[in-house]
Amino acid sequence: MDLTLGKRLRELPGPIMVTGHTGFKGTWLTLLLEKLKISVVGYSLPPEKDSLFERSNRAGAIPETFAEIRDQNSVKRFMEEHKPSVVFHLAAQPLVLQSYKFPLDTFEINVMGTANILTSAFATDSVKAVGVITTDKVYRNDNSGHAFIESDSLAGKDPYSASKVGAESVVAAWQQIKKLSEGPHIISLRAGNVIGGGDWAYDRLIPDLVRAFITKSEIVLRNPESTRPWQHVLDPLVGYLMAIEKVLEGEAIEALNFGPDSKSLSVKKIAEISSMAWPYQSEIDSLRENSGKNFESFSLELDSSLARKMLNWSPIWSQEEAVITTINWWDDVLNNGVKPDIACGQDIDFMLKNISNSLLL
Repeated sequence: MDLTLGKRLRELPGPIMVTGHTGFKGTWLTLLLEKLKISVVGYSLPPEKDSLFERSNRAGAIPETFAEIRDQNSVKRFMEEHKPSVVFHLAAQPLVLQSYKFPLDTFEINVMGTANILTSAFATDSVKAVGVITTDKVYRNDNSGHAFIESDSLAGKDPYSASKVGAESVVAAWQQIKKLSEGPHIISLRAGNVIGGGDWAYDRLIPDLVRAFITKSEIVLRNPESTRPWQHVLDPLVGYLMAIEKVLEGEAIEALNFGPDSKSLSVKKIAEISSMAWPYQSEIDSLRENSGKNFESFSLELDSSLARKMLNWSPIWSQEEAVITTINWWDDVLNNGVKPDIACGQDIDFMLKNISNSLLL
C-alpha cells in the first residue's frame, strides 16, 4: 500500500490528538490514521449507544481519556501527558435540532470548548498545528444557491450554526495571537454534509433512512427539496490530513472548504438513491414529506476550489457513489454479518487505492 499520504505526520515526534474520537467522524479518522500507521490518541466523551465506536469495539484501541472539552484543566493535563504534535478538534454538539433544545450547552461546547482546546495547545510546546473542524453551515446563507468560498461572510441561522460561527471567531482570534507570539499553526476546516457507514445519530438523513429500512417503517422527509453538499466522510478526512501537512510546511492557510465536485443534491434525491441501494427497498411503505416548520437553510452549495488549488485535493466518491457506499456498508453490517471495523477498513482501502499520484503529497 502506498503510504505517501500522511508521510509528514508519521515523521512527527508526538502523536495526533483527536478530540471527539468516539463520534462518527472521529472514529473514522482514528481508523484512517491507524491504517496510515500514524500514532493517535483520543479525548472525548464516552461513546453513545450503537455508535460506530461502540459497534467497532474501539474502547481501549488507542490511548484515550473520556472527559469534557469544557474542562480546560483536564484538556491541558491530557496534552501535557501525551505531548501531541498535531490536534484535530472534532468534539462538538453537531445536531441542529438538538441545538434548539439545548442552545446554552451547544454554545458552551462548540465555542468555549474550542477556546479551551486552543488555550491548551498554545500552552503545550509539543503542539505544532491545530485543525479545527467546523462546518459549511457557518456561511451567511440567503438561500440564493451561491457556492460559498472561504472569504464569504459568516453568520448563523440556528443555535448550532451560530455556535460554529462562534468557534470560527475563536479560531480567528487565536490565529491573530499566533501572529503576535509563538504558538501552533491553526486552520479552520469546513466540510459539507458527511455521510458514511456507522452514523447512527437521530435527525440525520441517512441514519433515519436506515432505521426506517430495517424496521420497514414509513420514511418521513423533514425538508425533501432542501439541497446539501453530500460527501463520503473519508473525502474530507483525507483533506484534513493534507491541509495539516501543508501548514506544517509553513503554508499560511486560514480556512479550507471540502465538498463534492457537483451541485448539491436534494434530501428527496438522497432518499431515493438510498432506497434503490437498499436490497429490500420494495418493502418500504412510502416516502412522505413532513409539513412541519423549516428550522434549517433551504439551499447550500460549497466551493472547494481553494483546497483543489492548494492541496491538489479532490473527492474520490461522487455524491451518488457516497450514498450507495454508505448504504452498502449498512447492508454488509446488518444483513451480511460483516464486522463494522472490517467494513470501514474496506472503504479506507478503496479510498487509498483510488487516490491518484497527483493528489498524494
